[in-house]
Formats: sequence, C-alpha cells, structure tokens
Amino acid sequence: MDKYLILAGLNYKTAPVEVRERFALTDPALKEQGIIPLGKGINECMVLSTCNRVEIVAVANAPGASEQLLEHWATCRNQPVSALRPYVYIHHGPAAVEHLFTVAASLDSMVLGEPQILGQLKDAYRYALEQRHARVILNRLLHKAFSVAKRVRTETAVASSAVSISYAAVELAKRIFDDMSDIRAMLIGAGEMAELAATHLVNAGIKSVRVANRTHERALQLARQYGGAAVPFECLAEHLAEVDIVISSTGSHEPIIRAKDMRNVLKRRKNRPMFFIDIAVPRDIDPDVNSLDNVYLYDIDDLKEVVEENLANRREEAGKAAEIVTAEAAIFVSWMEELDLQPTIVKLVRRAERIANEELEKTLKRIGPVSEDTRLALEAMLAAVIKKTNHEPISFLRRRFAEQNAADTAIHTVRRVFNLDVENVPEDAHLGRRKSTCSNSSCGTCRSCRGTKK
Repeated sequence: MDKYLILAGLNYKTAPVEVRERFALTDPALKEQGIIPLGKGINECMVLSTCNRVEIVAVANAPGASEQLLEHWATCRNQPVSALRPYVYIHHGPAAVEHLFTVAASLDSMVLGEPQILGQLKDAYRYALEQRHARVILNRLLHKAFSVAKRVRTETAVASSAVSISYAAVELAKRIFDDMSDIRAMLIGAGEMAELAATHLVNAGIKSVRVANRTHERALQLARQYGGAAVPFECLAEHLAEVDIVISSTGSHEPIIRAKDMRNVLKRRKNRPMFFIDIAVPRDIDPDVNSLDNVYLYDIDDLKEVVEENLANRREEAGKAAEIVTAEAAIFVSWMEELDLQPTIVKLVRRAERIANEELEKTLKRIGPVSEDTRLALEAMLAAVIKKTNHEPISFLRRRFAEQNAADTAIHTVRRVFNLDVENVPEDAHLGRRKSTCSNSSCGTCRSCRGTKK
C-alpha cells in the first residue's frame, strides 16, 4: 500500500488536564496556519482538539511520517517533542480506523455515549475541507465515521439514558412535563452543575430560564448566556410561583426552601405541579416539601441511582456498539487496501475494451454497413466477453489481496502478464534465457540458429 493512515493523539486517559491544555490545538491563530502543512509525505490531514482529547489523522506516503506529525505538533505549541511523546498514542492503518470510529460513536468518551464529540468531529472535518486538507481517503473515512456513529445510536441504547446528575435531572423533568416549550425553569445557584442543568434545559426546549444566586453579577452572567433573566436572591420566594421547575445547587448549610414556604406558593399556582431537583450537599430543599400535593422532589441520591443504573445499561450496550465499529472498520480497511488494486483493474478493463473496439471496427469495415440493432448486439456481445475474460484475473487479484504479503506480487504478475505498463517486449522474449549461440546449427530455435538457418 502506498498510502498510510496514521492517527496520533492524547486524551483524558493518557494525559492530565495540564498536559492537554499545553498541547491543545484550538487556538484560532494555529488554525489559520493550517496546523499540519501538507507535502513532505503528508497528503491529507485533520485535527480534532477538544477539552478531553487532541488527535491528528493523516494520510501519508510512509508509516514513519508519525514522527513528523509529533514534531510539528510540538513546534506549534512551542514545546519540545520530548515533552509530548510520553502522553501520545499512535495508531496505523486498521487500528487508526477503528479508533476513529470508536471516538465518533462516543465509546471512548469520558461520559460514554455523550453526543458532543460527534459534533466536534464534524466541525474538525469541515475545517479540514475548507483548508483542502481532506481529500479522497479522509473524505471517505469521515463520512464512514459519521454513518458508524449513526448506526450505533440507532441500533444500540448506548446514548439513550442520562449519565450525569444534571442531565438525569432534566430527563426526569421531561417525564412529568410532556411539552417543555411552555415550561418555565429557575436555577438557584450559578455554579458548574447549574450551568450544565441550564444547557440541558435549553436543549430540551425550555425557553424561559431564571437564575437566582447570592452573587447577583454571576446570576446575570449565567442568565444572559441562556437568554434568561436574573432574580434577586432575597426575592426568591416571590418568584417561585412563576416557575414549574426548580434546580437548586447552592453552598448553603441550611435549607433555603421549606415546606411551610411552599403552601402559599402552591395556592398562587392553583396547585399546578412543580418539579424540584436538589443537587446540593447539604440539601437546599427541606425533604418535607415532597409531602405536598403536586410537588415532585428529587435529591442527589435519587439522581445517582438513576445515573448508575443508566451507566450500567450503557456499558452493556457498548459491547454491541463495539461489534458494529469493528465490522465497519474492516469494511473501510478493505476499501482502502483495494485502492492499490484499482489502477491495475482499470487498466485491465480498458485494455480489453480497446482491443474489442479495434476488432469491432475492423469487422464492420470488412462486412460493410449493418443495422443499428446488429451493431448494438455486437457491442453487447463484446461487453460480455470483456467481463468474462477479465473476471478471472480480477478475482485472482482480490484473492491475493486477502492473503498476507501477496498483494504486491499479484499486482506485479498481472501487470506483466497483460503488459499493462506497455513495455517494449522483444519478439523473442518467449525464448526465455536460451544461449544466443548453439552448437547445433540446425536447431532453428535459438537466435543464432534462426539467423543462420537456410
């Protein structure tokens, strides 16, 4: 094979966050440089850089180009390659294909089955296309990766259940409220958990998000991020009646919402249901709130049970997903290997077509004008002859491709047998290595005797 697929990368399993930050390739200035220049043995290239991984996929003329990738990567970050190498994994050929498909299917993610990585991979591919760094092989590879991810999501349940506290909370809310578009939500607290919850709420279709936080500036910042409104923390009780979902994650040591406060809130809501998710430790919401009618309260332990159960389900489904990835990777590798066959097969077919067309024209000149139907019948016959004649040599090539270390010899043999490279073959080539002179002057076989025989 004269095209080698190489994948070099590091991820959350091989490198701590400080290393991932040091070698990240998300800087716009770096992107403008094209990151990995083509040429010098690199024919195609794509870079995927996220908070959890950096991976470079390249098509090269030689497997040794992986060192070139590492050196350029380190240079881009003003780091010695020796600082990068201990954290890097390098995959070649089939292993590179299977790894990329595994990443696309979210089977290598920190959160198994999360959907973000596929979008990030599509963005990386789009950028490679814009830079004209993705060509025949990467185009086929990435489109196949996307279809593999779709198969995994369609045919397995690896991404069908909540596996983060914030996501689980929103999934529970969706079970209570069928249509989330008209639902109003409030976040109490503005930390990382609240931010994740806000992301999931917006993704679920909620258009109205209010944020209450002891530091009002932080509440304003988070509210703006999600197109919502900030609520003064001291006015929290007044606004509770106006929302349907409350997600609380403050650092308070005492409950900030009690059952006695909720009775008046529920009256004002005319007993419409309310959904409370308390992901704070210590808890923000008095457990007695759950005893009220039309109130649903879940704390972090409830959600952890949901998450653990769903994670177990995902791990079980991951086995099925891995089988899909392995099968699809084998199909892609076969296609890539047969790229070496294609020039020979094409030449073989075109040679037969050329000979058939030449002989057809000679025949038509000899027999004179024929009807269109007769001409079409002759062409159809020749097409069938071409197909049948080429069947055996093409099958021979493909069989040898399935045998280790036999491909190059098979291609060389077929090209020589059918003279596909149009070599200037001497007329006496069939005589093999006979001596040019012979003691028997009457043999008439060797070149010398043929030249002297009367």
